[in-house]
Amino acid sequence: MALSAVLQQTVETLRNALPAPIFDAIGQSIADLKQSGIEDRAPKVGERISLPVLTGADGGRIDLAGLAADGPLVISFYRGGWCPYCSIELRGLSAIADDLKQRGAALVAISPETPDNALATAGKNALGFPVAVDANNEFARSLGIVFALPEGLRPLYRQIGIDLPVWNGDESHELPLPATLIVDRDGVVRFIDADADFTRRTEPEDILSALAAV
Repeated sequence: MALSAVLQQTVETLRNALPAPIFDAIGQSIADLKQSGIEDRAPKVGERISLPVLTGADGGRIDLAGLAADGPLVISFYRGGWCPYCSIELRGLSAIADDLKQRGAALVAISPETPDNALATAGKNALGFPVAVDANNEFARSLGIVFALPEGLRPLYRQIGIDLPVWNGDESHELPLPATLIVDRDGVVRFIDADADFTRRTEPEDILSALAAV
C-alpha cells in the first residue's frame, strides 16, 4: 500500500477519534501555515546548504557533511515521535533503508526531540538508520522550514497528550515542516519535498527514483 493511502487512513481515524473542534482547529492551522508561504522559503534544487554535525539519539556525533561525502545523503525532517504521521513515514523510510544503502546513499532522520525522546522514537519504530537531534531547530531554521505552533493550538495539543516543551526540552513550541531532501557531496540539494500539510509525506518510491538522477 502506498504511503499516501496509509496516511489518509490515519486522517480518517483521527477525524473519528478527536473532538471535532480540535480536528477542525488543526485543519485550519494547516491552511494558515500553507498561506504563510513557508514552503517557498525552503531550499530549492541546485542550492547549496550547510551540513552541520548533530547529536545522535544515542548521544554520538552525526556528521552530515561526512555522510554526504561518501555518497548521496537523504535527510528526513520529522516533527516528533508523538506524531502518528511521522511514525508512519519513518517506518516507510526504514523499509527502503537497505535499498538506499545498496545505491550508496545514507539516510538520517532529524527532529527537535530531546535525545531520550528521539531514542524512544527510533526504538518504537524499529528504525534501522540514524536519528539525529536538531536542538532548538537550528539546522531546520537555517533551511527556512521552522514555524511556531499557534498559541491557540497549544492547549488543544496538551488536551490530547502532546506537550511540546516536554518533548523538545524548550518553551518555543517550534517545529520543522516535514521535509525530505537529497543532497550530494557538495551539499547541493538535488531533491526536496517540504509540505506545510503534515498529513502528506514523501513516497519512499519517489526517493528511490530521485536517487537515480543524483
